[in-house]
Amino acid sequence: MDRFKEEEKGSAPKPFMGVKARRYASFHTDIKGDYLDVPSNQFISDLLSKRGDQKLLFADKIMKITGSGKIKPRVMIITDRAIYIADTDHDALKRRIALASIDRICLSKLNDNFFALVIPTEYDCLMTSTRKNEIVSVLVEATNSKPVYEVGVVFSNRFEFRSGADSVKVVQFEEIQGGNNYFCIDLSISISFYPLN
Repeated sequence: MDRFKEEEKGSAPKPFMGVKARRYASFHTDIKGDYLDVPSNQFISDLLSKRGDQKLLFADKIMKITGSGKIKPRVMIITDRAIYIADTDHDALKRRIALASIDRICLSKLNDNFFALVIPTEYDCLMTSTRKNEIVSVLVEATNSKPVYEVGVVFSNRFEFRSGADSVKVVQFEEIQGGNNYFCIDLSISISFYPLN
């Protein structure tokens, strides 16, 4: 299920979707879809069957960034109808997002793992995953197959993030030379949250 073309050995990876910088590790990755073995996870299997979702497209661990900047470990499950964000340590569904409600996916142009789902009818969702490229590709493919809605992909090092009903913040990505952070090995990314005035 390889969605990416093989590059010549030793050449730099081509930008994701022609825009976003990539790391070598993100390019030479086997695409599996279900990294959690969903059929063997009773909580997730029950969650999907209760909602009538039968076609699993993706499942893996992610990190969700809250509006206050806290990082929470979560599980993301994508079906042909919805995205589920769950806390499997406590067997709790935290959020269900219908694919039709997603307006766009925001990504920086840098080689980080962050992405935001913009949902106009609710609050947005800022996350990070080492499988970001696969998540974005799955969401684009799933929504492009539906004639009623298609999710857009926007690349910008600065975008608005609605972290709550009345809270809009700006997320800004900056490359900091010579440093590391938790999510990036090759470079540091400074993410600034500040209220939109």
